[in-house]
Amino acid sequence: MSPLLAAQGLGLRFGTVIALDDVAVEIWPGEVVAIVGESGSGKTTLLRVLSGMMPPQAGRVLYRDPEGGQHSLFDMPEIALRRLHRSDWGFVYQNPRDGLRLGISAGGNIGERLMAAGHRNYGHIRAIAAEWLARVEIDPGRIDTLPRNFSGGMQQRLQIARTLVTSPRLVFMDEPTGGLDVSVQARLLDMIRGLVAELDLAVLLVTHDISAARLLAHRIVVMQQGRVVEAGLTDRVLDDPQHPYTQLLTTSVLSA
Repeated sequence: MSPLLAAQGLGLRFGTVIALDDVAVEIWPGEVVAIVGESGSGKTTLLRVLSGMMPPQAGRVLYRDPEGGQHSLFDMPEIALRRLHRSDWGFVYQNPRDGLRLGISAGGNIGERLMAAGHRNYGHIRAIAAEWLARVEIDPGRIDTLPRNFSGGMQQRLQIARTLVTSPRLVFMDEPTGGLDVSVQARLLDMIRGLVAELDLAVLLVTHDISAARLLAHRIVVMQQGRVVEAGLTDRVLDDPQHPYTQLLTTSVLSA
């Protein structure tokens, strides 16, 4: 069996700045891979390339569909890529407002993705939306509330419900707990871990939070200045880091 997503030799520059330098990453079904590094390390750029939002200048990204066929991501027609994002893939943004429609209700946000996946029965869609609100610890009685009336933590949980309701095989998460209070972060991370395990999702997680990576990820990829400097099983990398940059990251967490 081949990986669900595989990147080979990715390269990208912005002027004289090297954003990605010969980066290779694999994601297997049911696996959580965390990309960690400081701001400017290239981790968010890598996420955008792997999710098809930004083409690389070198290398390629291969995606395996549910039937086992392999596709070069940036050779796919635009309509096929959009369909992929509506069904097989999901994306959780750091700012939940980027992943929500603020002008429609909480239930409408969840239902919209269901409709994009082909659901048409209003009563069935509303029932699924209410069920998912409960799963992300939002009172189903608020199904008709606009997201702008939710707290930041509730908006992020709603975005997660909207993303996961169609059972995507692969979910991209960009700093999903960034900007939230520490107590809210811990609760959200625990919820994400439970849903990922329950749904057997593959997840590519971008984070600067080493503790979040340890809690969620099976494997970890450490980036510095556009390069992968270390990669491996999460506990191995974090408990016995080999590269000086990884040692610096883990030491800063321990001394915080």
